[in-house]
This record gives sequence, structure tokens and C-alpha cells, in this order.
Amino acid sequence: MELEGEYKRRYALLLAARDSEYVKNVYGGYFNVFVAAFGEEEEEEERWDVYRVVDGEFPDVNEIQGYDGFVVSGSPYDAYGEDNWILELCCLLQTLDSMHKKVLGICFGHQVLCRALGGKVGKSNSGWDIGLRKVNIVKDFSPCSFLETMAETPPALTIIECHQDEVWELPTGAEVIAFSDKTGVEMFVIGDHILGIQGHPEYSKDILNNLIDRLLCQDSIETEVAKEARTKLEIEEPDRKCWQEICKAFLKGLWNGYPCIKQ
Repeated sequence: MELEGEYKRRYALLLAARDSEYVKNVYGGYFNVFVAAFGEEEEEEERWDVYRVVDGEFPDVNEIQGYDGFVVSGSPYDAYGEDNWILELCCLLQTLDSMHKKVLGICFGHQVLCRALGGKVGKSNSGWDIGLRKVNIVKDFSPCSFLETMAETPPALTIIECHQDEVWELPTGAEVIAFSDKTGVEMFVIGDHILGIQGHPEYSKDILNNLIDRLLCQDSIETEVAKEARTKLEIEEPDRKCWQEICKAFLKGLWNGYPCIKQ
């Protein structure tokens, strides 16, 4: 993929899922969902590209050099799988880590980042986590962590979750900076260039509701699990704005430029 034009920053989405019909029809695809969540309103400020890694599309070495950061999306695939594209993605993530490129992993992306850099992932012993989950932010992490400069970050934030796998063991040098009553590693960092988030800061409630419909049709989840998730969605709101500001702050190095204030 050739990079053209002059932009202050360039980012790439490593898309590990194929567009659902719903997201395609309503949002034009997952790429648009991510750019709306993490991109800037002033389009000339930055450029976003997409590599559909799930279909074997990867940036080459020359293209990697031109990007300021990468986002790895969620996926219906297992991060511990042996599919060729997952193994190639792990190799790419190892390269990005060695180059100290900023990489943000979301859900599957969070897990595959962990795997690629030496950690362990697998099925959760407590089953699916679907719906809204309160995530506790760790306050006594190392001074190098970017969240330290975001003094107004609340001690707990609600995020949309949809996963049955989780991080079992962190890579060497990684640090847990958020956890929940269901998942021990909701967010981790390595230095100032790797950030994994188990939940979905980019999801809206309608996207999750459609995903629940599809999981029910596939008999992947039980009716009671779906019902409980929908009930929470009706009475609570995720802290999407704050999560998105955290992600932007990480990707763009503008910690003080993105104060996080819970509404």
C-alpha cells in the first residue's frame, strides 16, 4: 500500500476480522468505526490506512517505517491459533516492538500482542464476558506509564466486552494497569509503545447488540447470557469518550492534550 500526501501523523489498522453486514451497511465497515473512535476530526492532521491481515494483507518493511502507530482489531479467531495469518501477524508485532513503534491491541489484538511478545493466552475459565464491565485502573504503576500524566482518569471505567479468551500470563516487562472482577488483565503496557485493552473502546451499543444476535444464531452463547448482557446495556452506558481519549493519548503521545473526565 503506497503512502501518498503530506500528513503530520500516519496510522494503520491491522484488521483481524471481516466486516459484518450490519457494520458494513451502517458504518461502511470496521475501518470507519476505528477511525471515528481514534482519529482526529481534522483529516489533514493524519492519515489512516487498513491492512486486512485476516485475509493475508500485511505492510512490508518500507511501509512500516512510514507509520507512527498501529491498531490491532478484535477478531472471531483465537489469538493462540496456528493459522498462517495469525503467525505472520505475531512476527509483524515482534518487529514493531523491536522498532518501538506504538501498537494498540483491542480484544483479540490485546491477546495476540501478549502472545507475540512472549506471554500466554487461552480460554477463560469463567466463560464468555459479553456486555458492560467495570474496569479498575491501577494507580501505582511505574512512572514510565502514560496514564500517570492523565491525573483526571477515574479509578474505574465501564467498557463494552465481548470475549471468551483472555491473557493468562504477561510477557516479560509487561505491566497490568487495569483489571476487573472477571478478567485479571484488562489492560497492560510495555514501556510507552505497547498497550493492550481487552474490552472494545471503539464499539457502540448497537454494534454489540448486533453481535449478540449473530452469536445467538450461531449457538455460540446461551440465551440467558445474551439476556443479561442486553439488560445491562439498557440501563448503563460505557465510558466510551474516556476510553477513546486514553487510546488517542497513547497513540499520539498527547497525554496532557487528552484530559479524561468521566461524565
